Amino acid sequence: MALQTILALQTRGPGLYEVTAEVERFLRDAAVETGLLTLFVRHTSCSLLIQENADPDVRRDLGAFLRRLVPSADDPSMAYLVHRAEGPDDMPAHIKAALLPVSLSVPILDGCMALGTWQGLYLVEHRQAPHRREIVLHLGS
Repeated sequence: MALQTILALQTRGPGLYEVTAEVERFLRDAAVETGLLTLFVRHTSCSLLIQENADPDVRRDLGAFLRRLVPSADDPSMAYLVHRAEGPDDMPAHIKAALLPVSLSVPILDGCMALGTWQGLYLVEHRQAPHRREIVLHLGS
């Protein structure tokens, strides 16, 4: 038996958006004791991560690192980029999404995600403008 839903969220620009609580609600409603949860983001300019959820400095530092690793297409170091159809953040967002995962698998134990104490689930928005994002949740038992 498999259960699925789509988790929609509105972003406000680049950053890590925690979705752990929303996923936990889906699992409570599913009432499944064991299984495997797959999360899949349906976009090419954002990603998913399992990351520390206790200290907000971790999210800020990751964002700063990603901006430094893949700057805006306006940066002289990115002059080689051709794809600029949707602005200077478009191709850099695709590059970041190619480097970070767009799907995650999380085991379910005793009805809960088998995450570590400080782990949370995040959508990582790579675009500057707000976007409506969708994450497919698939629970297989």
